[in-house]
Amino acid sequence: MADASLARSETTATDLHRPRVFTDQLLQWLRGRGHVLIVTHDHPDPDALASAMALKHLILVQTGQPTTVAYGGVVGRGENRVMVESLEIDIVPLESLDLDRYPVVCMVDTQPGTGNNSFPVERPVHLVIDHHPCLEACQKVRWVDVREDYGATATMVFEYLLAQKVNFGTKLATILFYAIKSETQDLGREWSRADRRAYMYLLPLANNRILFDITHPEVPRAYFRHFHHAIRNALIFGDILVFNLFDIDNPDMVAEMADFLLRVDEVAIVMGLGRFRDTVVLSFRTLRSDLNAGAVMQAVVTGLGTAGGHGMMAGGQIRGTDGSREAQEHLAHTLTQRLLAHLGRYPAPGLPLVSD
Repeated sequence: MADASLARSETTATDLHRPRVFTDQLLQWLRGRGHVLIVTHDHPDPDALASAMALKHLILVQTGQPTTVAYGGVVGRGENRVMVESLEIDIVPLESLDLDRYPVVCMVDTQPGTGNNSFPVERPVHLVIDHHPCLEACQKVRWVDVREDYGATATMVFEYLLAQKVNFGTKLATILFYAIKSETQDLGREWSRADRRAYMYLLPLANNRILFDITHPEVPRAYFRHFHHAIRNALIFGDILVFNLFDIDNPDMVAEMADFLLRVDEVAIVMGLGRFRDTVVLSFRTLRSDLNAGAVMQAVVTGLGTAGGHGMMAGGQIRGTDGSREAQEHLAHTLTQRLLAHLGRYPAPGLPLVSD
């Protein structure tokens, strides 16, 4: 509790000046413009979900405007499904909406042109809130708040609530806390002073029982098949590990396996891929602070797909891919060779992580 009090006292008027000015102007512009649509990236993670719900709460309290949160893909990871159910997160599939009904469109934890959201690229976006590098497409967006030095987008929207002195209940506090907790790995990865303040502020407000349920979800037996595939297919090239899950029914498994396999001794870089429907999903993780994960992934998929990220984690997607085993193996080989070349490594054959 002492740490939480310290976090409150550390949040000074100077810390909140930027979010206060930004939200004052944004809310003034927003009033009277009708129904608001908030779009997350496809297969939303806790940071995207929390940021969207906190922004929705801010708009409802300050302007009273109806607001809808929409996503593409699926909510696949067990923790995320429990989070949506236990905390009653109200989200709808983007494909189910008539987009003409929304005169205002916001994006959180994603940006136009990234390729990781399903919002039509030809439609206007009016607000972007993100902690990934700002893309050129944002030059056409009326309101942009992008802070690469923040570990979580949820921290940014949390500051909006404080700056506007908007009260929020236990469920939203729990959503925001878990988002920051998961995105920064309990302040162990790519966190800022602002993330720490938010984390400590929200800690005593969060529901511990729900947090336990989220972090210990029940999973089907098929879940463990992905571990089997990832381990059996993993190849090691020095300190680089690459794995291919092939066809998957849950796109979040690629990132989950990448996080898991980064624990392998003497491995500092992991790239994984898996084919969900007609899209190959990629995940990149590294322990090296001198690499920019987003830039590495963009180089690897140039001409094939899109990618983004920052610091030590990134993701990508290659759409319209052939589903044959041979085609998936060829793509994995191509991406692996591109990764090795980009990092200046000799293209030697990989060694299996495990052998019979």
